[in-house]
Amino acid sequence: MDPTTFVRELEAFKAERLGPILGAGQTALATPSSTEPKQLLQVALANEISVSELAAVWIPSTREVDVKIAFARQAGDEANHFQLVADRLTALGFDLSAFAAPADNPLFAYMKALPTTVERIAAGLFTLESIAYGVNENFMAYCAAKGDDETVRIYREYIQPDEQAHQRLGQKLLAKYATTPELQAAARTTVARVLEIATVGRAQAATKLGTACFPGC
Repeated sequence: MDPTTFVRELEAFKAERLGPILGAGQTALATPSSTEPKQLLQVALANEISVSELAAVWIPSTREVDVKIAFARQAGDEANHFQLVADRLTALGFDLSAFAAPADNPLFAYMKALPTTVERIAAGLFTLESIAYGVNENFMAYCAAKGDDETVRIYREYIQPDEQAHQRLGQKLLAKYATTPELQAAARTTVARVLEIATVGRAQAATKLGTACFPGC
């Protein structure tokens, strides 16, 4: 399949599989919850450092220079997001000395083990960042309803534009490198698997947190 057509069809496939995750958050917005943004921002803190580390881990073993640079950019952006969230949590009274970077959950363990460039692009820039952008929109609405306008501003002005840029970069790189039926099949399988693991993981986390409106990376 022509790579441009493939990426367009993969976007539609991703959007369909992403529906349950985003729908859970939208449903949760109509359900009263006592969970405060401060608690949910701690989830963001863990996610941001995990994604930064993931992209950094991929850099040395990625052969294509433009993809190396893309992962380096992602690692730096996510590290900046970590600091933005950390600063916001400090302002809300959270003691950052109590934070410890989490062990890999099933999603990050799966992604770290991906061996090929196309699979890594499909998992990280293309899919994970789409999940993040979508769930962050729900989180922003949740924060607005709780009166936390400053967190909404941080996400709207800084974090969301980066997530969207990462996703677009993933589209561009997939169109460049997913050029054979075999590579396109690998990309599609990876997208499906990331969304499958994320759906299960976020459902489990929502039960613990008391809402499905928690942020992504």
